[in-house]
Amino acid sequence: MLIIGIAGGTGSGKTTVVDQIVEELPKDEVCVISQDSYYHDTSHLSYAERVKINFDHPKAIDFELLVKHLKELRKGKTIDQPIYSFVEHNRTKETLKTYPKKVVIVEGILILTHPEIREMFDIKLFVHADSDERLIRRLKRDITERGRDLKEVLNRYQSTLKPMHQQFIEPTKEYADIIIPTNRYNTVAVKLIRNIIHQRLS
Repeated sequence: MLIIGIAGGTGSGKTTVVDQIVEELPKDEVCVISQDSYYHDTSHLSYAERVKINFDHPKAIDFELLVKHLKELRKGKTIDQPIYSFVEHNRTKETLKTYPKKVVIVEGILILTHPEIREMFDIKLFVHADSDERLIRRLKRDITERGRDLKEVLNRYQSTLKPMHQQFIEPTKEYADIIIPTNRYNTVAVKLIRNIIHQRLS
């Protein structure tokens, strides 16, 4: 099994890179795990309290469960990946049955901040994009997909997203094996990663 970690700031283009890599592999050989699925269960809090959580801080992630699940996949066991609702700011009661595959891709803004998880990655990628570009992408996504309004997104960007990116996410570039710029469709980087995957698997 090959475990690939893909980090980068919010709106950097991680999902695009993941999709490009997945497209290069047989569907029955790859699965994707999102860090966003592993936000702590906050059912004990009211909605008003959940809204105030700093979701861009490593403490917001249930890394213990993520480590456990990655270890189980490595052992050939199936896991029940949590499903998170950005509308409710909480996990749903449903889970996603995730089977062990030859390639496991773990993506998320904070995945390279956790030492034990970093050690589990065979390949570590960091997706880089200009901060203005990331803000624009975040605005479009949160307004259209997550029901946020413009003022809420901008306030969160200034109060938490930007400072958390500078404090926790940007420094993890130093752990990356490959840094991918995503201001355009980066075919060279994806081909390089595809070749590495095939070499490792063979």
